[in-house]
Amino acid sequence: MEQNRFISSVKSLTDIEIEKGLRPTIMSEYIGQEKIKRNLGIYIKAAKNRKEALDHVLLYGPPGLGKTTLSHIVAKELGSQIKVTSGPVIEHAADLAAILTNLSRNDVLFIDEIHRLNKTIEEILYPAMEDFSLDFIVGKGPSAKSMRLKIQPFTLIGATTKAGMLTNPLRDRFGVICRLELYKEDELQEIIERSARILNTKITKDASLEIAKRSRGTPRVANRILKRVRDFAEVYGRGDIDLNLANEALSMLEIDKQGLDSTDRRILLNIIKNFDGGPVGLDTLAAITGEDAGTIEDVYEPYLLQLGFIARSPRGRIALKNAYEHLNLTLSKQKSKEIETYEKNEAD
Repeated sequence: MEQNRFISSVKSLTDIEIEKGLRPTIMSEYIGQEKIKRNLGIYIKAAKNRKEALDHVLLYGPPGLGKTTLSHIVAKELGSQIKVTSGPVIEHAADLAAILTNLSRNDVLFIDEIHRLNKTIEEILYPAMEDFSLDFIVGKGPSAKSMRLKIQPFTLIGATTKAGMLTNPLRDRFGVICRLELYKEDELQEIIERSARILNTKITKDASLEIAKRSRGTPRVANRILKRVRDFAEVYGRGDIDLNLANEALSMLEIDKQGLDSTDRRILLNIIKNFDGGPVGLDTLAAITGEDAGTIEDVYEPYLLQLGFIARSPRGRIALKNAYEHLNLTLSKQKSKEIETYEKNEAD
């Protein structure tokens, strides 16, 4: 299942300990996302010059790209304290009110998984974001009165992997919206080498590049792989990581050259062998692989789509030529024509 996948980009309890000492703490140490860093740097400097709270910031993108880390850096660059919570944790209006009333001037409130806030909490959050005030009702029945409590100006940083699930009123209240992109191989290589230095582990350039290639564009996955490869180096080698040892460790971890694991390959093989390359419906694919349909759609498919291994058609999932080549499977002339026709129709 997803929570047990080694190359999952979703945070696990183990990752909290791994990332604790590896996270950059200032903007200059944060690798990648150059456009976002540049823009945020300008907004932070301007807010500090005006002695105002930074506009509310929405960070969205796949898990494991550094949204939480970037939020802490923003708070530090502002010279402010940060309060961390998550959407599912804030269940009652009193919970949000307690958090907001305890913020000092220009502090940062970070809400992870902000798309999971319930509607009641959102309604309370709107005036807090716009006017730095809380509206609440005192009393009951005809004698009830609406009152407004002023709170200190603050910056809300919301993080989400599903920006499409945010309501329009909430999204519109963010002045700064940043989409974090998957990392390039050279950026991941730099992250891996930085993490290796922190872990007091020697790693060669070609070894760090090989790990970067198999990290699915995600720093969290890269650091997780590095930690495990380091274990192999300490047991089977001299503690140093070279290309041969990295390849051997990655092979034992069943992570192939494209960063696919056994679950990814099982999905592709089922589409190709059991359904002649597709199309196959999501529910059918979930039943035959033993995975939840939502997990396949939200977790496995995005990377396979990015690699051009599968496509989503109105009739279901289709395996593309890249998938056949990666798995060393023969593509029949008839199937090749079908894929070419599909790709041509999509291009048109």
